[in-house]
Amino acid sequence: MIIVIQCADRVGLVAAISRLMAKKGLNIIGMQEYVDNAENLFFMRLEVDQTDGAAEIEYDLRQILPDGAIVKVNPVPEKKIVVLVTKEYHCLADILVRNYFKTLGASVQCVIGNHTTLQDICKRFDVPFYEVQAGTDKGAFEEKVVEIINQHEFDYLVLAKFMRILSPDFVWRFPMQIINIHHSFLPAFAGASPYRQAHERGVKLIGATAHYVTDELDEGPIIAQQIIPANHTLTVQDMVKAGKEIETAVLAKALKLVFDDRVFVYKNKTVVLE
Repeated sequence: MIIVIQCADRVGLVAAISRLMAKKGLNIIGMQEYVDNAENLFFMRLEVDQTDGAAEIEYDLRQILPDGAIVKVNPVPEKKIVVLVTKEYHCLADILVRNYFKTLGASVQCVIGNHTTLQDICKRFDVPFYEVQAGTDKGAFEEKVVEIINQHEFDYLVLAKFMRILSPDFVWRFPMQIINIHHSFLPAFAGASPYRQAHERGVKLIGATAHYVTDELDEGPIIAQQIIPANHTLTVQDMVKAGKEIETAVLAKALKLVFDDRVFVYKNKTVVLE
């Protein structure tokens, strides 16, 4: 069972939580905590050797924590996800392979694409695929996507190279549940064609960023980032090829962190207890 806590900091929190766990006969397998002194915020992730009594544990924790504490007790670690795609296969392929071998930390409920390019690979892995043609009516397109999403149980939506900008109305429906992989080391080169932007700027590093999606394009809380060196000999195509590898790796890392309940969000940034 995983327990995550976010609340105002005060002296004795770790001791009080540990005493409660001992009183309830729960063996703590792992404990990580962090205090943001500037914001006076306390973050903790606990792993205990029990899978039942989640509601009671959450209630008891709230009795000893400061008012307004965010407490989540998760007796079933594996999450459920819906994946949105366009035409690029590399991130989706990695997710489907991990899903097939049960190393993803989540189960893929379905894949939704605005093209049929990736339908065949989903069929090979026996994962339902739905095509929703984008058309010119963005509102109608998003409503159809939402309709399909709501037919499935899910914890997160993963944009695995989904090349459409989602409206604020769509994002509002799934607060901090949408995870995107951006082909740039944000905040540099936000928006479209970041590798071409990077090539024109002559950068010496290129990277990728996995982040939560908010109303502001490519401005959501960052979960994971990675960079690799670049030099003047690389063409735009070379950068794109290298970028696909790093995008796959960064998204995989970010999803593992989220699925393991290691990511806390506040003030448009994250605390990641690795």
